[in-house]
Amino acid sequence: MILHKSPFHLCLTLALLCALTATAQSVKSPNGNVEVKFSLSAKGEPTYEMTYKQKAVVKPSRLGLQLAKDRHASKKENETDLLDGFKVKTTKTSTFDETWTPVWGETKTIRNHYNELEVCLNQPATERDITIRFRVYDYGMGLRYEFPQQESLNYFIIKEERTEFAMTGDHTAWWLAGDYDTQEYPTMETRLSEIRSTDGVVWGNSSQTPFSPTGVQTALQLKTDDGLYINIHEAACVDYSTMHLNLDDQSMTFTSWLTPDATGNKGYMQTPCQSPWRTVLVSDDARDMLSCKLTLNLNEPCKIEDTSWIHPTKYCGVWWEMIVGRNSWNYTDDYPSIRLDQIDWSKAKPNGRHGANNEEVKRYIDFAAKNKLDQVLVEGWNVGWEDWANMWKWDVFDFTTPYPDFDIKMLNDYAHSKGVRLMMHHETSSSVTNYERHMEAAFQLMNKYGYDAVKTGYVGDIIPRGDHHYSQAMNNHYLYNIKEAARHHIMVNAHEATRPTGLCRTWPNLVGNESARGTEYEAFGGSNPNHTCILPFTRLQGGPMDYTPGILETQLKTWSDNPNYVHTTLAGQLALYLVMYSPLQMAADLPENYEKFDDAFQFIRDVPCDWDDSRYIEAEPARYITVARKGKGTDNWFVGGKCDEHGHRAVVKLDFLDKGRAYACTIYQDAAKADYEGNPKAYKITKKTVKQGDVLRIDEARGGGFAVSLFAK
Repeated sequence: MILHKSPFHLCLTLALLCALTATAQSVKSPNGNVEVKFSLSAKGEPTYEMTYKQKAVVKPSRLGLQLAKDRHASKKENETDLLDGFKVKTTKTSTFDETWTPVWGETKTIRNHYNELEVCLNQPATERDITIRFRVYDYGMGLRYEFPQQESLNYFIIKEERTEFAMTGDHTAWWLAGDYDTQEYPTMETRLSEIRSTDGVVWGNSSQTPFSPTGVQTALQLKTDDGLYINIHEAACVDYSTMHLNLDDQSMTFTSWLTPDATGNKGYMQTPCQSPWRTVLVSDDARDMLSCKLTLNLNEPCKIEDTSWIHPTKYCGVWWEMIVGRNSWNYTDDYPSIRLDQIDWSKAKPNGRHGANNEEVKRYIDFAAKNKLDQVLVEGWNVGWEDWANMWKWDVFDFTTPYPDFDIKMLNDYAHSKGVRLMMHHETSSSVTNYERHMEAAFQLMNKYGYDAVKTGYVGDIIPRGDHHYSQAMNNHYLYNIKEAARHHIMVNAHEATRPTGLCRTWPNLVGNESARGTEYEAFGGSNPNHTCILPFTRLQGGPMDYTPGILETQLKTWSDNPNYVHTTLAGQLALYLVMYSPLQMAADLPENYEKFDDAFQFIRDVPCDWDDSRYIEAEPARYITVARKGKGTDNWFVGGKCDEHGHRAVVKLDFLDKGRAYACTIYQDAAKADYEGNPKAYKITKKTVKQGDVLRIDEARGGGFAVSLFAK
């Protein structure tokens, strides 16, 4: 049937098309592969779309914010939204190209090259201006909202951010259940249409608040049926709450979903201000998802003038024995509850299981010194662990008072005499107010005894009560902790904090985060063998993770009453030092277990934590990753490969080696019948000389992997 339009309808259609065309703007990446188009709808709604090599990546998607009618806002109960009714005021395009040097990282330098579109919008009905800024890279784009200071927009409260990501189909997704308080869930692999009906996505945790059956966390990794890899995340989350995504599984459109505070509000803004960047990576090569540095590039340059005290660190520690259950964090079992100012600890009866005792710590110091490890983490050193967890307790720790069997001066003197430092531990039990009032004294104590790194923890529900781990206020707290630590020349490794968004570029004393399901879960039932083959595509998009690898005695029952086992092979654990990039790497197993596998432990001794170059050789989300890295300031290379439960044959072309040079090659790999379930500790070590152009073909077992050291001769 043919429909005939009247002249009036034709004129109206042409008028609307002309109006849209007049406001449409586009910007392409430097190589032309990525294009972002901006336009206003007929209702004046800001809208963008994105293509890669002329294929649609994000269909036309709306932008804007819904504001709360609240007496604390400048317009109080008469507040209006920033969703529609806009006109384009001005537009501006520009290009930027720089190469910067990170304090630590996967590569010696990073290129930051993008084309930018700045769209200044005016909402005539409210006389308000906002700017939407797009930065387009060869591998993706970032967009953010900017709010200039103006009489009509001064203080405002975000009820909802309405940034959309309209997908082009029912893509395969690797996702975590949306939650305001934890990322410690296993990654699901489903179609987008299956998210709502997927079981087993929410596991028990000390603090958790799932919010929607179609809510997911970022970084979200996707793959289209025609082979495009897409990743949605955020960068530079400062003075703003963490973004989740909520899926409309009819239209396949994600909408940003911010973390609320105890009142239900999602952001308190004072102009001039801006949102974090909303990022979309795209490529037809999965390796680009791992090698690109978009998240870092969208953050501000380093704000620490003298960074000489910041250094990559390899450490061991009094930790795994408590996680597995052989020893305890608490010193005594005598008290059902603790009031810090009312206990005479010298009269408390030791329980005989306290891990952080002088002799045990000295044993780890000796092990670190012998094996050239930099530091020794000690958890459970300070009073208060008897009733620390899940009590929503205000005064949990004071961060300065050691247990009677932990001689802080003696142990630090002993460590320093061996060329080793102790690493501080500040578990807050999520009593954030308590930590902030003790933070200065805690850092002064660290300075007094020569600690230069702290592992913080935020287990349990947040105090102030009712707030969430990923709210604006909590994100401000994490950054406050990093800034205060920087004043004291202290590096920070934050556990249970919000997922990172590249702030380690601006504050490189943030040397690690947990913010995902780490090795500790291997003692609680285990993670899927593919877990470490998806985390680099998701969690590591925002920054390094303190994954605590290196568990060579994968069967815990050999030394404890814990029946669980690590869901990798021994060789697969060695691979994690390359695959799970971090400037902070733990040799997490017990000294006596490393002595059992001393020839394999040699790789952990040798592998650096800082790099001049990294080459991703093979990659497929949740299947396999193979990467080669060149040690900082050396001519030596290291290669690691990790695979899922199906096994993999890695093909490593050594074309990255220097031409005409020989390399002493040591290969640590799964033995012929190795298997993460049935034969996890079967490995073999092969030594030979190689050169540029040689090819290594290495079979990885189920849940297995390999590691290679290449020392230039």
